[in-house]
Amino acid sequence: MLKDNTVKDFRELINIAERGNPNHIVYKFKKNIEISYIDFKKDIKAMSTALLSLKLENKRIVLVGSNRYEWCVSYLAITTGNMCVVPLDRALPEIELEKLIKRSGATAIIFENKHKEFVEKILKNKSTNITVAINMDSDEFKELLQVGQDLLEMGNTKYDEMIIDNKKMSIMLFTSGTTNEPKAVMLSQYNICSNITAIGRYVKLYPQDTLLSFLPIHHTFECTITFLFGLYWGASVAFCDGLKYIQKNLQEYKVSVFVAVPIILETMYKKIQKAIEDKGKTKLINKVSKISNILLKFKIDLRKILFKEVLNNFGGNLRVVLYGSAPMDKETIIGYNNLGIDLVQGYGLTETSPVVSAETDKKKRPGSVGLVLDNLEVKIENPNEDGIGEIIVKGPSVMLGYYKNEQETKKVLKDGWFSTGDYGYLDKDNFLYVTGRKKDTIVLKNGKNVYPQELEFLINKIPYVAESIVYQRGESNTDTMLCAKIVYDNDLIKQYLGDKPQEEYKNCIWNEIKNINKNLPIYKHIKKIVITDTPLVKTTTQKVKRFEELR
Repeated sequence: MLKDNTVKDFRELINIAERGNPNHIVYKFKKNIEISYIDFKKDIKAMSTALLSLKLENKRIVLVGSNRYEWCVSYLAITTGNMCVVPLDRALPEIELEKLIKRSGATAIIFENKHKEFVEKILKNKSTNITVAINMDSDEFKELLQVGQDLLEMGNTKYDEMIIDNKKMSIMLFTSGTTNEPKAVMLSQYNICSNITAIGRYVKLYPQDTLLSFLPIHHTFECTITFLFGLYWGASVAFCDGLKYIQKNLQEYKVSVFVAVPIILETMYKKIQKAIEDKGKTKLINKVSKISNILLKFKIDLRKILFKEVLNNFGGNLRVVLYGSAPMDKETIIGYNNLGIDLVQGYGLTETSPVVSAETDKKKRPGSVGLVLDNLEVKIENPNEDGIGEIIVKGPSVMLGYYKNEQETKKVLKDGWFSTGDYGYLDKDNFLYVTGRKKDTIVLKNGKNVYPQELEFLINKIPYVAESIVYQRGESNTDTMLCAKIVYDNDLIKQYLGDKPQEEYKNCIWNEIKNINKNLPIYKHIKKIVITDTPLVKTTTQKVKRFEELR
């Protein structure tokens, strides 16, 4: 497949992937179970035909479940059959799920056993518009597939004759709601396919690649990058057994492409660094890294050989890590690259389907979030003296709007330009830098802006710190005090400092903070810390719910 192979809708995406290599494996499971592209396409067509026979054309269907084959079949069966999919977070409390189902106006739901009692309850109470419920874990899912297959064999051609309107709402996604009520983002297949096509000109995968699917698949980042972008390249996807099993799954599935978020990568990197230190090999690794980097200038890459023992922690086959959702510390990026693991960063939002910018394997600038995609325009609105202002985006992957929320839509969409709510700047080569969320920026009494993310990066470099949040507290009418809530890793802190009372840990961390302060202007000094080993409140995509933490 060529990098500029344009796809306009999901039907075309499946057809191109299946035609490329029909017998190639698309999904891998435990116990050596594998599904080929040709069988995947057959199941999509059969399920879509069955759903259409239930009079669901042009209806909305809620899809809630874990990362699994039936979820992928359902998503594409719905969207390629002129129905609208509403992927929901399986980790939401039932009261929240019910609210979102009501707001979506969906008339059908595809779910798994975890939500069986909940679905029975809403059907009985008639609290939503749901009339059709399909359990992925029961015989009814397999029976529906058979119904669809039987209809096709009897000559039902409704699916084949259907014309897809690729510019109407086909996907309704609820934002993760880190600060307030989730908004329902309306996306079309044209939005997502134009994004996939553009990313394909920046990031190259291969049919022989295996991706590990572990981030929540309902979320636009995992859904677009692992699931749909994997299809675009005809690659294989293995489903992860859970966060605790990432390292094991990387090894047993021989994963070559890992789609992740910074907090996972940073935690893994710190543990590897600690293991190297415990073996007394830190100086050796640093020395070998310098030699390796000199050789790279002469196009001699020996990293896979030199760091084989370290790379075996990732399964030994890892070629590239695609990450997004939040920026990552520059030193961690360099550290992974020194080991021969190529880190490719992207930046985006649900409302932009999602990717706005991405690095390529050749064009990178640590600290930036990559180059703006070539089918998008990005401007910096109302920049300050440092060129920092709000990032606004225009192009084919920008959403249709927020469902039944004209007021919020008008706030963020003006003449096709979408206001991201992120502050940042562009350099002369069109590399984009994100300095922080507009709403998170701390404005001091002297008019200076402090971007909490910058300080959090520095704090998170402390080897035994898992994560942190920087916030402001008014000390008086004329001053603002910067504070930090710091979460330490229980295992790592004991390895570094020994088993001590928390107060002693706090003193050690405070000494580290004082060292950080020495290299910062006075107005950025952190004056107070709170420490804990309890993780910060997060969304299922590992974004900190800053609003809840501050409250």
